[in-house]
Amino acid sequence: MAIFQKLADGPVAVNALARSMPVSRPAVSQHLRVLKDAGLVFDIKAGTRRLYQLNPEGVARLRAHFDQMWTQAMGAFQKAAEKDPGKGKHGRHSGRIGRT
Repeated sequence: MAIFQKLADGPVAVNALARSMPVSRPAVSQHLRVLKDAGLVFDIKAGTRRLYQLNPEGVARLRAHFDQMWTQAMGAFQKAAEKDPGKGKHGRHSGRIGRT
Protein backbone atom coordinates (compact mmCIF):
# COMPACT_ATOMS: atom_id res chain seq x y z
CA MET A 1 0.00 0.00 0.00
CA ALA A 2 2.90 2.37 0.71
CA ILE A 3 4.19 2.06 -2.86
CA PHE A 4 0.72 2.73 -4.22
CA GLN A 5 0.44 5.83 -2.02
CA LYS A 6 3.85 7.13 -3.14
CA LEU A 7 2.83 6.72 -6.77
CA ALA A 8 -0.32 8.75 -6.13
CA ASP A 9 1.95 11.82 -5.91
CA GLY A 10 3.17 11.29 -9.48
CA PRO A 11 5.78 9.34 -11.46
CA VAL A 12 8.65 7.91 -9.41
CA ALA A 13 11.79 5.96 -10.32
CA VAL A 14 12.39 2.59 -8.67
CA ASN A 15 15.52 3.84 -6.89
CA ALA A 16 13.64 6.76 -5.36
CA LEU A 17 10.86 4.45 -4.21
CA ALA A 18 13.33 1.98 -2.72
CA ARG A 19 15.10 4.73 -0.76
CA SER A 20 11.82 5.64 0.91
CA MET A 21 10.87 2.05 1.78
CA PRO A 22 12.08 -0.32 4.48
CA VAL A 23 12.63 -3.07 1.88
CA SER A 24 15.24 -3.75 -0.80
CA ARG A 25 15.18 -2.39 -4.33
CA PRO A 26 14.47 -5.89 -5.75
CA ALA A 27 11.48 -6.18 -3.40
CA VAL A 28 10.16 -2.81 -4.60
CA SER A 29 10.67 -3.93 -8.22
CA GLN A 30 8.76 -7.13 -7.51
CA HIS A 31 5.85 -5.21 -5.98
CA LEU A 32 5.81 -2.84 -8.95
CA ARG A 33 5.69 -5.82 -11.31
CA VAL A 34 2.65 -7.19 -9.48
CA LEU A 35 0.93 -3.79 -9.62
CA LYS A 36 1.81 -3.51 -13.31
CA ASP A 37 0.49 -7.01 -14.07
CA ALA A 38 -2.74 -6.03 -12.30
CA GLY A 39 -3.02 -2.96 -14.53
CA LEU A 40 -2.73 -0.54 -11.61
CA VAL A 41 0.57 1.06 -12.65
CA PHE A 42 2.56 1.53 -15.83
CA ASP A 43 6.11 2.57 -16.53
CA ILE A 44 7.70 4.94 -19.00
CA LYS A 45 11.33 5.06 -20.01
CA ALA A 46 13.11 8.29 -19.07
CA GLY A 47 16.72 8.03 -20.20
CA THR A 48 18.26 5.11 -18.36
CA ARG A 49 15.49 5.00 -15.75
CA ARG A 50 11.95 3.72 -15.68
CA LEU A 51 9.38 5.93 -14.03
CA TYR A 52 6.34 4.24 -12.56
CA GLN A 53 3.00 5.90 -12.13
CA LEU A 54 -0.57 4.97 -11.37
CA ASN A 55 -2.72 3.87 -14.27
CA PRO A 56 -5.94 5.92 -13.92
CA GLU A 57 -7.94 3.35 -15.90
CA GLY A 58 -6.74 0.50 -13.69
CA VAL A 59 -7.47 2.47 -10.52
CA ALA A 60 -10.95 3.29 -11.85
CA ARG A 61 -11.60 -0.43 -12.49
CA LEU A 62 -10.43 -1.27 -8.97
CA ARG A 63 -12.66 1.41 -7.48
CA ALA A 64 -15.64 0.18 -9.53
CA HIS A 65 -14.99 -3.34 -8.25
CA PHE A 66 -14.95 -2.19 -4.61
CA ASP A 67 -18.03 0.00 -5.16
CA GLN A 68 -19.90 -3.01 -6.55
CA MET A 69 -18.68 -5.24 -3.72
CA TRP A 70 -19.78 -2.73 -1.04
CA THR A 71 -23.14 -2.16 -2.73
CA GLN A 72 -23.79 -5.91 -2.69
CA ALA A 73 -22.58 -6.27 0.90
CA MET A 74 -24.70 -3.38 2.13
CA GLY A 75 -27.72 -4.70 0.23
CA ALA A 76 -27.30 -8.10 1.86
CA PHE A 77 -26.89 -6.45 5.27
CA GLN A 78 -30.04 -4.37 4.75
CA LYS A 79 -31.98 -7.43 3.61
CA ALA A 80 -30.85 -9.39 6.68
CA ALA A 81 -31.69 -6.50 9.01
CA GLU A 82 -35.15 -6.09 7.49
CA LYS A 83 -35.84 -9.85 7.60
CA ASP A 84 -36.20 -9.92 11.39
CA PRO A 85 -36.05 -6.41 12.85
CA GLY A 86 -37.33 -7.61 16.25
CA LYS A 87 -34.09 -9.36 17.15
CA GLY A 88 -32.17 -6.20 17.91
CA LYS A 89 -28.43 -6.14 18.29
CA HIS A 90 -28.33 -9.14 20.62
CA GLY A 91 -30.07 -11.59 18.30
CA ARG A 92 -32.42 -13.99 20.13
CA HIS A 93 -30.93 -13.23 23.56
CA SER A 94 -32.59 -10.81 25.90
CA GLY A 95 -29.31 -9.06 26.53
CA ARG A 96 -29.35 -9.98 30.21
CA ILE A 97 -26.17 -11.37 31.63
CA GLY A 98 -26.01 -14.08 34.26
CA ARG A 99 -29.58 -15.33 34.05
CA THR A 100 -30.54 -18.81 32.92
